[in-house]
Amino acid sequence: MSVKDNFEDGSHSQREVGERAEIEAQEFELKEALTNFRLSMHAWSEAAHSHPRTEQVVRRQSWRLAASWALGCAIAAGSVSSVVYQQHHQKEMAKVAAAQAKYAADQKLAAEQIAREDEEDLLAKVDSDVSREVPSAMEPLAQLMSEADAK
Repeated sequence: MSVKDNFEDGSHSQREVGERAEIEAQEFELKEALTNFRLSMHAWSEAAHSHPRTEQVVRRQSWRLAASWALGCAIAAGSVSSVVYQQHHQKEMAKVAAAQAKYAADQKLAAEQIAREDEEDLLAKVDSDVSREVPSAMEPLAQLMSEADAK
C-alpha cells in the first residue's frame, strides 16, 4: 500500500500520511546509500584484484636487504684488511729501520777501523822518522862511513 492509496482511502489522518511519506523517503535514501556502498565495494574489490601482487615489492625489499648486507660485509672486510695491512706495513718499516741502524753501526765501525789504521800508519811513520840512527842531513856521510867499514 502506498501513500497515495492511504490518502485516497481517507481512513488515515493527514499526520499518519506525512509520517508514512517520511518513512518511505528514509527507506529510499537508505536503499540508495546501500546501493552506492555496494557499488563502491565492488569497484574497490575489482581494483584490489587487478592491482599487482606485493610479491615484487617483497622481492625488491629482499634484494635491498641482501645488497645492504653485502655492502656491510664489504666495509667490514675492508676495515679488517686495512688494519692487517697497516700492521704489516709497520713491521716492514721496523725491519727497514733496524737494517738502517745496523748499516749505520757497521759504517761507524768501518770508519773507526779506517781511522785506527790511519792513526797506526801515522804513528809508524813518526816512529820511523824518530828512530833513525842518523838524521837525514847527515845520511850521505853515514853511507860513506858504512862503505869504508865494509872494505
